Amino acid sequence: MKTIAVLDDEPDILELVCLHLERAGFKAIPYECASPFLRSLHESRPDLLILDLMLPDMHGTAVCRKIRSDPSTRSLPSILLTAMVDEPERITGLEMGADDYITKPFSPRELVARVRAVLRRTADRPTGENEISIGPIVLFPDRFRAEVSGVKVDLTPTEFRILLTLAESPGRVFSRAQILETLWEGEKFVFERTVDVHIRNIREKLGSESAMLQNVRGIGYRLEKSK
Repeated sequence: MKTIAVLDDEPDILELVCLHLERAGFKAIPYECASPFLRSLHESRPDLLILDLMLPDMHGTAVCRKIRSDPSTRSLPSILLTAMVDEPERITGLEMGADDYITKPFSPRELVARVRAVLRRTADRPTGENEISIGPIVLFPDRFRAEVSGVKVDLTPTEFRILLTLAESPGRVFSRAQILETLWEGEKFVFERTVDVHIRNIREKLGSESAMLQNVRGIGYRLEKSK
């Protein structure tokens, strides 16, 4: 049974989210403030975090920053749950390292579908799988590890999956729709803009090799060895 931490300061929303998660077969742990959740990470780590952006003691993006800055939690998948409908607010959350977002009001089907999609992307592959190398970029699918010129790159689970998808077919151009289909299995609630934000985050983390992740105007993205 996967454990989902739910962080939201609205008791009714918190109860509703946990109810639907438990009906879907998950163990849900509710938190109304960020501080007790962050303290709990010293004892145990959930399989996924759902968090609201507007919290009484800390903004949701600050929670994302803390999680991503700590080596013991930076790989924790997270989904934003927010009433903010403006795209810039949602994009900011993704830039801080969230894997996905859900806007309020939400449907139970959407909630469970998003959770399952993120958990699928973070599931370990069988051990012993060969590494994938494209120039200085090396991916270890069995460990969710990425390196550039021998230096570890800290990618979120979704970022790693996107890079792995491109690396498995070097030079091939993937449209945004194809990336969505591969990672989100055609889930209609996900928008193509989400892919662009994750791609931008990956480029920044690739540093000097960011040019290998290329934008093919009007089509999509590809990963290709530098000439």
